[in-house]
Amino acid sequence: MTGTPEPFTADDYTARMRRAARAAGDAGLDGVLIAPGPDLVWLTGYRPPETERLTLLVLRPGEDPALVVPALEAPDAAKAAPMLALRDWTDGTDPYETAADLLGRADRTGRTGRSGGRFGVSDNAWAMHLLGLQNRLPDTAYVSLTEALPMLRAVKDAAELQRLAAAGAAADAAYEEIREVRFAGRRETEVAADLAGLLRQFGHSQVDFTIVASGPNGANPHHEAGDRVIERGDMVVLDFGGLKHGYGSDTSRTVHVGEPDAEERRVHDIVRAAQEEGVRAVRPGAACQDVDRAARAVITEAGYGEYFIHRTGHGIGVTTHEPPYMVEGEERPLVPGMCFSVEPGVYLPGRFGVRIEDIVTVTEDGGRRLNTSEREMAIVE
Repeated sequence: MTGTPEPFTADDYTARMRRAARAAGDAGLDGVLIAPGPDLVWLTGYRPPETERLTLLVLRPGEDPALVVPALEAPDAAKAAPMLALRDWTDGTDPYETAADLLGRADRTGRTGRSGGRFGVSDNAWAMHLLGLQNRLPDTAYVSLTEALPMLRAVKDAAELQRLAAAGAAADAAYEEIREVRFAGRRETEVAADLAGLLRQFGHSQVDFTIVASGPNGANPHHEAGDRVIERGDMVVLDFGGLKHGYGSDTSRTVHVGEPDAEERRVHDIVRAAQEEGVRAVRPGAACQDVDRAARAVITEAGYGEYFIHRTGHGIGVTTHEPPYMVEGEERPLVPGMCFSVEPGVYLPGRFGVRIEDIVTVTEDGGRRLNTSEREMAIVE
């Protein structure tokens, strides 16, 4: 995908909100409450500041969406999301009374007044806001949105898939370039800064992480790039991503400074084979855990099972980690349009680690990688 994609329209956001409200009803909820964060951006296109002032999108089945918003932010909200009915409140008044009027009108039993109800709440809602609502509506119950509607954002439409593909291609381009920089004799933080610069060069508006884990640091899957000087003979795990056009990239490759020894090459080959098997397991109707099992079986059979210490994958969209998760016990079936990582790894404490990660989308008859850069071990200087 080249150029800047067409922005999502008010109609697009309205359709998403209707779908969310309908899904809430199907799940036995009286509605969903969305605080500032990725869910609000995905549903409305509005990205307000996340402050102590209450902003809350209220979606209820069969009703028009309403946004509780501080009066001083109402003009920006009206401009960004003209399809929303605004319920503004001013400093010095009680915002929870405004919200309670929307929540407590009636529950699914038809009772009216401040009678409560059961609502899904976006995971990043502030505790003080939820407690404020509970104080006004003590009979109201709440459940996290990930628990109640885990697949709300999981299935991407064509426009979202285009954005994810563009983000993946940009991350691939950054990887091709980073292989040409010097590693030996430089700190991890210096290579990480180069990687972040390349992501921005190739169109990322936001860089979320640039893991550069050299030598024994590679055995920590979430190592933060530090002051360790990379040495010749090091295996180096690179894991990097962010947002382009509002959608995420996340990819991992493992490179070697100079020629690897036999075990390093063997472990890399095992992880590459495991990643390949994980991708092959992607197809409509397969369970999420089937992807994990396929990748994990390769590593276990090779004798390194105890060193694969995390799930095989996570969903990606407007955030880099979201449902669905490729992990044992997740029996949810894959459906076309789902996007997630496939990223097995082996981590040998005190020695080195290897991880290979691509974003994969479920198609009508299998899976398609959104990362196409080389997965063979790259030798860097």
